[in-house]
Amino acid sequence: MLGSPKPLCRTDEIADPGARGFEFETDDGPIDIILVRVGDNICGYRNSCPHQGTPLETFPDRFLTADRTELLCSTHGARFRLADGFCVSGPCKGKALSPIATVMIDGFVYLQQSTLT
Repeated sequence: MLGSPKPLCRTDEIADPGARGFEFETDDGPIDIILVRVGDNICGYRNSCPHQGTPLETFPDRFLTADRTELLCSTHGARFRLADGFCVSGPCKGKALSPIATVMIDGFVYLQQSTLT
């Protein structure tokens, strides 16, 4: 799937640090995405733990540890770095979340559709 970037949200709609989930429709069906913000940096990941493929959160947009320094999989407790999605502890230690390319333009976060193929 190729195409122009698709808008997801304004940058100020994601806490700092924070994470927010989205469902994005593709030609092959919906894909769950996480946007993570730390300062001026926003990155995207598929909302699928590399351990068993379950979504990270149990409740909408509840992705971060209590101290807001890591992403947390609520299924088995895996923890992931915010900056690169690398798993630092838990059953999938050493693996990483699948990145989704995003771009920020004029205060909005856009999804690069070509990364969903």
